[in-house]
Amino acid sequence: MKKVLLNLVFLFALVCFAEAQEFKVADIFSDNMVLQQKINNPFWGWGKPGTKVTISTSWNPDKEYTGVVNSKGTWKIAVPTPAAGGPYEVTVTANKKKVFQNVFVGEVWLASGQSNMSMPLKGYYCQPVLGSTEAILSSAKKQIHFINIPTLAAYKPLEHFEAEWVKASPENVAECTAVGWFFADFLQRNMDVPVGIINASYGGSNIEAWMNAEACKQFDDIPVPPLSDETSPWISNVPTVLYNGMIHPLVGYGIKGIIWYQGESNIFNVPRYAPSVAAMVSKWREAWGLGEVPFYYAQIAPYDYKEWNFFTPQWPEVSAYQREAQRQCLTLIPNSAMAVLLDVGERYLIHPRRKKEVGDRLGMLALSKTYGMKGFEAESPTFSKMEVEGNKAIIHFDNQFNGLTSYGKTLELFEISGDNKVFHKADAYIDEEKGTVVVTCKYVAEPKAVRYAFKDFVKAELFGTGGLPVSSFRTDDWD
Repeated sequence: MKKVLLNLVFLFALVCFAEAQEFKVADIFSDNMVLQQKINNPFWGWGKPGTKVTISTSWNPDKEYTGVVNSKGTWKIAVPTPAAGGPYEVTVTANKKKVFQNVFVGEVWLASGQSNMSMPLKGYYCQPVLGSTEAILSSAKKQIHFINIPTLAAYKPLEHFEAEWVKASPENVAECTAVGWFFADFLQRNMDVPVGIINASYGGSNIEAWMNAEACKQFDDIPVPPLSDETSPWISNVPTVLYNGMIHPLVGYGIKGIIWYQGESNIFNVPRYAPSVAAMVSKWREAWGLGEVPFYYAQIAPYDYKEWNFFTPQWPEVSAYQREAQRQCLTLIPNSAMAVLLDVGERYLIHPRRKKEVGDRLGMLALSKTYGMKGFEAESPTFSKMEVEGNKAIIHFDNQFNGLTSYGKTLELFEISGDNKVFHKADAYIDEEKGTVVVTCKYVAEPKAVRYAFKDFVKAELFGTGGLPVSSFRTDDWD
């Protein structure tokens, strides 16, 4: 009996060894994939050491790209991609042949974050996405492909997952991230190229789960869990686990940039949010090796967090403080920009229905900052500085494309304070000649600080004339 068991163990070991030696291309490559145009696009995988690997493409059939599986059983080959087009075939040959069909070349973006990014085009149960039916029905005419990375937490970096690229169609696009879809649709309508969206997002996730171990070790209070083979589809708030399970298997795939929508799950430690995002982005970029790829993110929308304030009594308007932290990310992360959502929030629904505005605004940032298109308002005007003239506080703004507007409505969301740090509702108006907002209050003779829309839930009232809302802000740093 003992000999039989030993034989079974030996046989099992041989099978595992054979499987480890089997030639394989990384799971991110499949039929219907979109490859980033005009770069040396890495292909990689596994196999028996010493095996020759050859890649050929239908866009350049006379050229082959070769490599060899190294002593660790891995291989990587860079394949130059042409200008946008398709469909093509890509053939990878070693001791067996793998042919990828219906491959397009265009613009590829990684979409990540928590539930407002993962929210599919069809919406959540009893939580709609406005315009979803029209978007679904028109999807067949679009050259948009997407892949949904399975939600999985892992306690060590993984290499594999089970998912494939699909071409958007009415039969499948309801499962695409709504923000990612509207972003891709915006790019395609304005650039006329195929667009690929890699959706690696997880509802309820905090920033620490998306940071790799090196990023987490920069902070004394983020303990990195010990390495293990444990995985779970239900964990979203343990440091490193979503990076390990959902980002690491993608690292190296050719992308143009990253879009990000996350932050609601980090309102319990607002001061550390901005440096955490900066650390995450830095390490993602380092891992990808593509330099400072664009990082465009959505500021969280207003929402009534009063029930959450039990845990954050020091920040009674915690949503405003988190939006402020997200504004600070702009100064910490090179080549980043923020889409302001102060006008799309819903008081009692943390998943706003107006996802098209989110995707479009991220798309405007990409068109302007990444693709160099000009002549339109791509960014919200941003608070710059406050000056005091007598009893007036003069608020200045950067990034004005064509001035400010309230669309004829009275500005109601400004508050002003003197030395006593007591804020009063202020009278405010736009000085159209100077592009400033003038703020006064009969109870404040010597202004020391001004706040705008610095509440959990508000509806934006101050915009650039292109329709982009100004973020909530404060001129003080009082606790």
